[in-house]
Amino acid sequence: MADKEADLAGPGIGDYAELEKILPADYTSLLSARDTQLATYAAKDYIEQNLCKELNLIRVTVPLIVDVESGVNDLLDRDGSRTPIQFHISNDNDKNPIDAQVVQAATKWKRMALKQFGMGIGQGLLTDMRAIRKDYFLDHDHSAYVDQWDWELAITEEQRNLKLLKEIVGKLWKVLKGAENHVQAMFPQLKTDKYPDMPDELTFLHAEEILDRYPDLPRKQRETEIAKEYRALFIIGIGWTLKDGYPHELRAADYDDWVTDTSAETGRDTHGLNGDILVWNHVTKRRHELTSMGIRVNADTLKVQLEMTGQLDFLNFPYHKAIINNDIPLSIGGGIGQSRTFMLLLKKAHIGEVSATVWPKILKDMCKKKNIHVIE
Repeated sequence: MADKEADLAGPGIGDYAELEKILPADYTSLLSARDTQLATYAAKDYIEQNLCKELNLIRVTVPLIVDVESGVNDLLDRDGSRTPIQFHISNDNDKNPIDAQVVQAATKWKRMALKQFGMGIGQGLLTDMRAIRKDYFLDHDHSAYVDQWDWELAITEEQRNLKLLKEIVGKLWKVLKGAENHVQAMFPQLKTDKYPDMPDELTFLHAEEILDRYPDLPRKQRETEIAKEYRALFIIGIGWTLKDGYPHELRAADYDDWVTDTSAETGRDTHGLNGDILVWNHVTKRRHELTSMGIRVNADTLKVQLEMTGQLDFLNFPYHKAIINNDIPLSIGGGIGQSRTFMLLLKKAHIGEVSATVWPKILKDMCKKKNIHVIE
């Protein structure tokens, strides 16, 4: 059970001796460095245009830094292990200073932005979000520099159910699969039996169902086994404590709704209106997360989740007050990892092949020995 508890705070490998075993030994990129850039931006344009089309979104500006007092920065997990970069803006000799943070994600900001940009029910926004997550272990698919398509869609109270969640997830998968077809039409060498394509259909499983199959395995090992089997799935209900006494994974208490009882819809004891798209990466031979998303908390579920996590003091922040007072729309939203997606679509062994950022020398040297060329 100690392994299960240690496995809650998110993905990651932990040391470079383990990473060296994971990186493939027989790897050759299917694309040149130049073609990689062409394919990356072809996929980026396709995904952005079609997300807007499928979900009725418009592209909007998004902040890189936010005011600490706003409470809109994403804390990622409820255990507080991943803290944002914070700095002081003295402004006019500290007469009107601002304490700011670099965003870790735009999860909360987007919901406030629905009101700011005048979005009605069924309308939403898409951002080209950039963030810094300084507490990640830097491995093959985790970088301190994070790029996401953060999106948010205004909904009604009646739409806060699993039916809508699955409908939206299906549209996301349609876009991602379409992007794969799009880049393969441009670069036919990406279609290869060595690294099979993503399946046409996505499987939906609740976290409780996966636990039933692998009751003794920690979460990451459960995900590995289930991803091998289905190759692409959406795991529903992440954050609620499962019947083994642990949540599938820790989730922050103030954006996704992981507490709502969904037993009437599933016919079993289930909770949560959120989840992750997980695929099997044939290059790395590992589980590969593409997106976390969900129906957002309303006033009632926000208070319940904050009480469960001992964070009721958050209700003093403007963002949380806006939810309690119903001043911002109910919504569904998520963040799709851009470089994670490009890595998968272009069949790369390392996220650094599609994303320019910093890496430790030990990792760069390791990659060179394995014919993996990260962007510097």
